[in-house]
Amino acid sequence: MLTPVTDPDGAPFWRYAARGELRVQTCADCGEPRFPPRPCCPHCQSFASEWRPASGRGRIWSYVVPHPPLLPEYAALAPYNVIVVELAETPRIRMVGNLVSGPGAPLGSFPPDRIRIGARVQVVFDGDGLPSWVLERP
Repeated sequence: MLTPVTDPDGAPFWRYAARGELRVQTCADCGEPRFPPRPCCPHCQSFASEWRPASGRGRIWSYVVPHPPLLPEYAALAPYNVIVVELAETPRIRMVGNLVSGPGAPLGSFPPDRIRIGARVQVVFDGDGLPSWVLERP
């Protein structure tokens, strides 16, 4: 797997993820959540921010199953999915990841023909702190 590229604004996201926590950068002045992380609030232009915990619940907003993979590093893993998840408590926040069959399951473990727009999902983290998603159990 490719490793995430971190910058000063996004580094806290990856530190929390390595601990198994999903957090969203939030303006410390107006309370507006923002993702991807950036230095300035797009609503009030404040540079003050904090990282608030997110529930990790959401729904599949969109997805793709690349055939063939766009990057050579992923060719042996195809077919696999890439999903866009709309977070439950902040629908304006959408995160990209992969739908897997369970915690610790590999990329490509969820059958692509079973992915449904609107399906409820829950974040899980692998040993490297990379967020993935599993179907939420009723």
